[in-house]
Amino acid sequence: MSLPFVDRSSSALPVQFVAQPKWRAWLKEQSAARRGWLESTGIAGNAGDLAILPGRDGKAAGAVLVIPARPTLWDFGGLGTRLPAGTWTLGDTAPVSPTDAAAAIGLGMWKFERYKATKSKPGPKFLWPAGVDKVRATAMIEAISMARDLITTPSSDMGPAELAAVAQELAKQHKARIKVIVGDDLLKQNYPTVHAVGRASVRAPRLIDLTWGKESDPKVTLVGKGVCFDTGGLDLKPASGMLNMKKDMGGAATMMAVAGMIMACKLPVRLRLLVPAVENSVAGNAFRPLDVITTRAGITVEVGNTDAEGRLILCDALAEGASEKPTMMVDCATLTGAARVSLGPDLPALFCNDDTLANELLATGTEVTDPMWRMPLFKPYRSMYASKVADINNVAASPFGGAIIAALYLQEFVPDDVPWAHFDMMAWNNSSRPGRPEGGEAQAARAIFATIEKRVTT
Repeated sequence: MSLPFVDRSSSALPVQFVAQPKWRAWLKEQSAARRGWLESTGIAGNAGDLAILPGRDGKAAGAVLVIPARPTLWDFGGLGTRLPAGTWTLGDTAPVSPTDAAAAIGLGMWKFERYKATKSKPGPKFLWPAGVDKVRATAMIEAISMARDLITTPSSDMGPAELAAVAQELAKQHKARIKVIVGDDLLKQNYPTVHAVGRASVRAPRLIDLTWGKESDPKVTLVGKGVCFDTGGLDLKPASGMLNMKKDMGGAATMMAVAGMIMACKLPVRLRLLVPAVENSVAGNAFRPLDVITTRAGITVEVGNTDAEGRLILCDALAEGASEKPTMMVDCATLTGAARVSLGPDLPALFCNDDTLANELLATGTEVTDPMWRMPLFKPYRSMYASKVADINNVAASPFGGAIIAALYLQEFVPDDVPWAHFDMMAWNNSSRPGRPEGGEAQAARAIFATIEKRVTT
């Protein structure tokens, strides 16, 4: 998407921000004509109320937005869709930084109109606010918009090859190194679970491997689940369960967004991004229930359910990522319905083997309004996914604790001395809210980026 910001304008109209507790005092300071106008619009001084202020010539002279006493960036996120066309200049957004306010406005104007013959009319423009970090705001808008586009695109146009092509374009943009291992080459280079899950599709599975930064800088590894469509395999999903499976590569899109922000802001890290990209399809050569696969780590896995494919492709990528002993490794995945039942659609579940890293992610998530909730890696549940014929099973015999079981399965492939965080997320906005239109969403991306940034710059 193009940025809705300009550097200069001779006719920009001001947007004032008034905290809800100060509304009455502010209103008393206005002229009688303006008070009368505001009363006629029905604005009551509630948080979120927006009114256009008229000038003497009958044209708009500005606008006022009522914000909560403790606003977040999202309280500014609806301006781009609520203000009329024209150029606007923002008042003081404190305590929200001008950078975050600008990012929220830009993200609120994201639209997915690839398949619409009639496009929306252009929205308003904004002057870059005073004190803004243009590079950072631009990085957030562009990276998260990219992730939203990827997740929302139908699988017919967003398969493993298309996902890899976007990663290659991202690498080219930031002069990163990238290799893509495709089809049977996955077996030759020992990524057997990625191959097993994706081999039944006419669109070959692949592993995307991007690296950027100096070898001497702290190693940060990102891993994203890239299931571009999930039928459930031979354990076929019902129609309702398959309906929105185009978003099953939301973890990959989120990690690509984080990588994009890291590279755009030139953080001093040696970045590695690993994305196993597959389509879990049904065919004569599909992997089967009770097959046993020897993973990259040498751990044998019995397939208890082919619809638990995300953890299978992630385990090979995590094993490879951990082999370099990074200072931190993070994976994101639309992994389990159990996490959504527990925490709902807007709150990603965080599992972490390192208390320091977990506390940093939680604190930063609160600070940047990108929340998450920590859940336990409860070791006694390890016995629930035991196998009689292999080292482990990819699912438990019991339906209980599904998100924990999935996280424990992944932990089998991460050594204890590698700080690791796993996010089990929805990656989707079910309805539109300021700054967060309905559609794909890079949940936790800003929190992960800000945590990495703090680690390497403070």
